[in-house]
Amino acid sequence: MGIQVQSVEAGTPAAKLGIQPGDVLLTVGRNPLNDMLDYEFYTSSPRFEMTLCRDGQTRTLQVRKDQYEPFGCDFKTYLIDKQHSCANHCMFCFIDQLPQGMRPALYFKDDDERLSFLFGNYITLTNLSPHEVERIGHMHISPINISVHTTNPELRVRMMANKRAGETLAYLKQFAAAGIEMNCQLVLCRGINDGDELRRTLDDLCQLHESILSIAAVPSGVTRYRKGLYPLTPYDQETAAQTLDILEEYGRRCVKEYGTRLIYPGDEWYLAAGRPVPEGDFYEEYAQLENGVGMWRLYRDEFLGALAHSRTGRRIRRMDVVTGTLAAPLIQEMMEALHGRHPSVKVTVHPIQNNFFGGNISVAGLVTGTDIIDQCKGKLTSDVLGVPEVMLRDEQDRFLDDVTVEQLAEALGVRVKILPVAGADNLRAILEG
Repeated sequence: MGIQVQSVEAGTPAAKLGIQPGDVLLTVGRNPLNDMLDYEFYTSSPRFEMTLCRDGQTRTLQVRKDQYEPFGCDFKTYLIDKQHSCANHCMFCFIDQLPQGMRPALYFKDDDERLSFLFGNYITLTNLSPHEVERIGHMHISPINISVHTTNPELRVRMMANKRAGETLAYLKQFAAAGIEMNCQLVLCRGINDGDELRRTLDDLCQLHESILSIAAVPSGVTRYRKGLYPLTPYDQETAAQTLDILEEYGRRCVKEYGTRLIYPGDEWYLAAGRPVPEGDFYEEYAQLENGVGMWRLYRDEFLGALAHSRTGRRIRRMDVVTGTLAAPLIQEMMEALHGRHPSVKVTVHPIQNNFFGGNISVAGLVTGTDIIDQCKGKLTSDVLGVPEVMLRDEQDRFLDDVTVEQLAEALGVRVKILPVAGADNLRAILEG
């Protein structure tokens, strides 16, 4: 197959060897090059033989460079080939619950093992061919992040609407045997893969505890756009507490037997069950922050720690901040603590009800510009509005509903300040105004 070079960086080994745009890199040693993983892995060596094709002619190059020194070729896309899309139709898929008319990129479902290794994305395993499974072991791509959901093969097929969903569970043991470490994710659906099915899943995964770094469990998100989809029921206080009991029971068992908690409930379970979020040592290394596991505790500890060391003085400042309804009690508590240490600083917290998505969606990261405008117009107490960066796309210029930061500022007649997620950075941004 080969990969076509788009450009060559000056001064790199590729440039010194005379590689040109348009050349097709074929092999390194006996290994064919098909995508970015092949290219990065095989060109990391200090010495190798490379074959390429130029104008229909095959050439062989002897490469000498420093270990891990970038070879120097750039390609049309980051992954070189196309991003692998998801082949599942999971009953809890959030993308299937999006309204029409949003940015096309938001409707793309990725399920790409390369992105798991490079960026920490979660994969379901159903996209993997035997060759790709073998490559993960050969290259020792570790850790890899896996959406397991259940270890019951029949139930996994049903939940993911993919006939391969059950058989690909065997890859977990193959990865473990190859020395690949794994982070696992369970999206729990009320009455489906919780209860006894959850116990079965945890029992099975705990048998692989030497290869599994962490297991996160989060409740499924349910929006109001579920017409024609499986009728999921959101967790209430009682069922959230029942699920939390199982997760904590197994976590305590893992601490006793393996010396690590291994199983970490998402923050939403505690808030839905009306229970206090655990102390920081519960989360050990905070292995699953991206899944909303321990974010509440880490933010609070970092914010209060930085606040205790902040210099007091005359800081006359007023600010409004927005957040989701889930985090609102925490943010309100932190702003009251801030006011206690800096009495002249007054921050008004506005919990934003997620009317755009509806259902049980309450996290800050899914708040839209439309809902902020509708719920804050005429209610702000200052000319500065703090917006958590998790509400915006990576470029920090627009919300999920395509409302831009500039449009928000104009609609509310304020200056918008983007607030970092980390507690200490968040406090610093507020105090700096």
